[in-house]
Amino acid sequence: MPDAPAILQAAEALFAEYQAGQTFTPLPGPWGIDTIPAAYAVQREYLKLLAEAQGPVGGYKLAYTTATMQQRAGWHEPCAGALMTSVIYHAPATLKGADYCRLGMECEVAVQLAADLPAAGAPYTRDTVAAAVGAVMAAFEVIDMRLPEGMDGLARTLTSVATNISNAGAVLGPPVTDWQNLDLAAARGTAHINGVEVGAGYGSDVMGHPFEPLAWLANQLAAEGESLPQGFIIITGSIVAPKFLNPGDRATVAVEGLGQAELTVA
Repeated sequence: MPDAPAILQAAEALFAEYQAGQTFTPLPGPWGIDTIPAAYAVQREYLKLLAEAQGPVGGYKLAYTTATMQQRAGWHEPCAGALMTSVIYHAPATLKGADYCRLGMECEVAVQLAADLPAAGAPYTRDTVAAAVGAVMAAFEVIDMRLPEGMDGLARTLTSVATNISNAGAVLGPPVTDWQNLDLAAARGTAHINGVEVGAGYGSDVMGHPFEPLAWLANQLAAEGESLPQGFIIITGSIVAPKFLNPGDRATVAVEGLGQAELTVA
């Protein structure tokens, strides 16, 4: 693990690139960030800087929740980033394309917690985290792609994790509180841009069920002595590969049983 000054220097340099609207320096970089734990250490410092601009953490995002994405990433498990409060939107939402380097979106199942998932309650399973879920909804993950073109494998994952996995927020559809009788694993999700379907998948594409990534996250945080608090929003991983948007585009994501969310790019 690089020492604390190197971790802080990496976070400050990457955040300066973020503020300047630049492509991120690929890791390991001059700081020797060459492992996933080191990348998470950079992410923690990076998020402190991001919170000064976007407010505190209001939830989490999951990434690499499919076998295909893990293979591409050169990593064997999901990764997590933060959702900042000021970039959690409710549909229908309008975003300015000029505010992003390369604006993209993913179709996800989001949950809102009605109760804490305390560290002391670990280990969690899909069934035990379900007891804390108050609402489920169709959602966009908003992404701002700043990774260099052509990056793949572990270098891509290191850079992505350190910089909050390209997250630029979430757009939430209407909350469904009576989700208990829905088969979320079998639910089909779709993404449309300007009325044309651009991708589809199922809830089972994310680790077999959207609550599996939630359980993974709760256990990862518990291992560090952290809890998931009531009210947090968690987007559980994309069931449609990322799609990119341009000014004038109108996009929708829909999940069976959960309705849809709409996003317009100005």
